[in-house]
Amino acid sequence: MQEVMSYKGTLSAIAIVLTFMAFFPYIRSIILGTVKPHVFSWVIWGTTTFVVFLAQLQDNAGVGAWPIGVSGLITIFIALLAFMKRGDISITRIDWVFFISAMSSLPFWYLTSDPLWAVVILTIVDVLGFGPTIRKSYDQPFSESLVFFSIFTARNLIVVMALENYSITTVLFPSIVAVTCILLMSMIIYRRSVVMVEE
Repeated sequence: MQEVMSYKGTLSAIAIVLTFMAFFPYIRSIILGTVKPHVFSWVIWGTTTFVVFLAQLQDNAGVGAWPIGVSGLITIFIALLAFMKRGDISITRIDWVFFISAMSSLPFWYLTSDPLWAVVILTIVDVLGFGPTIRKSYDQPFSESLVFFSIFTARNLIVVMALENYSITTVLFPSIVAVTCILLMSMIIYRRSVVMVEE
């Protein structure tokens, strides 16, 4: 049992390192002013990710939840950094829809005393958040980093392996995000090949 816990702790640590590896270049680009992220999008992603972390903890995910918590905190930090660096602060109706959807998960969790509903809602919101990136990447397949999404895919698969309790509540979010990243990367690779042939 002790060896299993040590193994899970090691996997969790690897996932946290991968989280920092994925985010560091992005944060550096914000500081240098070469990237101007949408503040509200990052507030939504930070909120959804951190609430999923709390739900996973309630369902005894243990050390496997920590990479999601770290990711949530870093994402909230990016939102603050984007605001301070005067990133994109325009807020559209769809931004409000995502935000209200994310916030609606908390009453569901409170009323049902079951974190599963919060995780389901937050996972849907997070996946919908990929929509603008998918649209942009289809038109401009070289505008996104395959390395970034590869690291996040690996990180989320390792998070699943590091979980101390397997349930829909603990597994759903990292699994769906990993699959979404894989689908996005596949589309980008396909579109890059098409664009290169056309040129």
